[in-house]
Parts: sequence; C-alpha cells; structure tokens
Amino acid sequence: MQNTTAQGMVYIHSAPAAVVPHVEWSIGRALGEAVSIAWIDQPVQPGAKRGELFWSGRQGTGADIASALVGWQTIRFEITEEPEAGAEGYRWSYTPSLGMFSSQIDWAGNLLVNEFRLKSVMEAAGSNGLELQREMRKLLGQPWDDELEVFRRAGMDAPVIWLQQIS
Repeated sequence: MQNTTAQGMVYIHSAPAAVVPHVEWSIGRALGEAVSIAWIDQPVQPGAKRGELFWSGRQGTGADIASALVGWQTIRFEITEEPEAGAEGYRWSYTPSLGMFSSQIDWAGNLLVNEFRLKSVMEAAGSNGLELQREMRKLLGQPWDDELEVFRRAGMDAPVIWLQQIS
C-alpha cells in the first residue's frame, strides 16, 4: 500500500452510551493515536450518542476504521475516504439490520459502479424489471441511505472534531 496521505470523515450516527469509549478506542487504534469525539445525544434513539470526526492518515485508513467498527454490531456509522490523485475514494455505511455497504466514490461523492457489478445485477434480475430496480437500489446503497437518513438529519448541528495524523 502506498504511503500517500488520505483524509475523510467518520460519522457515528448512533452508538449506545456504554459503547462510546470502545468506539473511540477502535478508531484510535486504526489511526495509530488516541481520539476523543465530542458526543451528543442522538434524539432518534434514546440512550444513544452520535459524533463526527475528521481524520487524516495513510491511504487505506478509511477501510481500517470501517473494519475496526464493524465488530460493534449495535452502532450505525458512515466513513468516507476522499479520492486523491492516483487513488480512489470510498464510502462505507453500516447498520445493524443491513450490515456493511461500501462503494468507490468520485470527487463529488457520487458512487461509482463498475461494469462487472452492473452485469451481475442485470444477470441476476433477468427480464424482471422490478427485480432489476430492487437490485440497482442495493447496488447504489439505497437501503442504507434510507435507514440512515433519519439519523443524519438528527445530527445537522453536530460539532466536527478535526484530527490530523502525520505519517
């Protein structure tokens, strides 16, 4: 893996209060340094907290953070790694009911879907137009967006903590 600098965001949309220190520890371990997130109440889910963190590190750190958090099956999160010259960007979304979704993204944050994934969806749907539509929604992460949207809206005023890691 290249030693290129990358950056992105971690959005913890909901985490039980008891899990919050473990979430910070998991993110810090992936980043190689301790982190502290300014947690606020998540009004959509009583007893839950939400927080955001800007990160900077080596290319691939977004995947490391996603891997570290996926084990906490009671949280909802999104992670982005912005594209850089010569390196793709990515977005990861996780909900307890749907599991993990990931996709490559462009400079504007649009999901990029390669031809092999499109062909696979078309083959799976056959001539069934409704099945094709259902599969395309999954391919674009729509079920994750649908479930997370209410949690995103609840955090429109959430503070952002900026963290930079020098490698």
